[in-house]
Amino acid sequence: MTARTAAPVDDEGREVPVPGTVRRVVSIVPSLTEALEATAPGIVVGATDWCTHPGDLGAERVRGTKNPDVERIVALAPDLVVANQEENRPPDLDALRAAGLPVYVTDIRDVDGGLASLGRMLAACGLDEPDWLREARALWAAVEPARDRRRAVVPIWRRPWMAVGSDTFTSAVLDRLGVVNVLDGSPERYPRFDPADLPDHDLVVLPDEPYRFTAEDGPEAFDAPSVLVSGRLLTWYGPSLLAAARELPGALADARRPAR
Repeated sequence: MTARTAAPVDDEGREVPVPGTVRRVVSIVPSLTEALEATAPGIVVGATDWCTHPGDLGAERVRGTKNPDVERIVALAPDLVVANQEENRPPDLDALRAAGLPVYVTDIRDVDGGLASLGRMLAACGLDEPDWLREARALWAAVEPARDRRRAVVPIWRRPWMAVGSDTFTSAVLDRLGVVNVLDGSPERYPRFDPADLPDHDLVVLPDEPYRFTAEDGPEAFDAPSVLVSGRLLTWYGPSLLAAARELPGALADARRPAR
């Protein structure tokens, strides 16, 4: 652990009154839970129901990212609560602060910014930069985007159809790999769409979360080649960025046209 000389400032510019030693953290973001546990196993004492990594996480569950159980979190007496600007609601974070808990908020919009943000968050917990973070930074620095940029749509739900829109981490990840999200200019982050009324595209990226697309459920709705990928590689930031850098380039290049 690293000694702090001043109170850390989170990604929203707030000075966070973190105690000198952080031993108990409640994380209300799955990616942050994984990042913390990969760095200091056992430090997370409370996590959301959606925190699936690591698989042996023994933390108490505090409901979801959008409806955390504030009373249960307070009862856990954490030294720090870690959150994210997009994933968590301001009223819940304000309630935690009003209860006397320090809350550190991350704001992660792209790969490089995400890696830097994770480093700051871990440092706020008094943790040294871990090997996985250094390796992820090196891997993404070495990623070479595809020479021919592809134009993709990234559905995330069906009935109704919804897709990744503007200002998302997913779009930023794909952009680093040479893939343009054709709905990135949408006024919404996750717009509804009609498969028959999409901008020109030559790729459909179908993740397995939040909707679980499969070879039999999804590709048949589009004329363009499609690829099934782990949603975790597109939307999670943390140790998952290691697998994303290694696996996504090949997966995106291996898109197949739907069977007719």
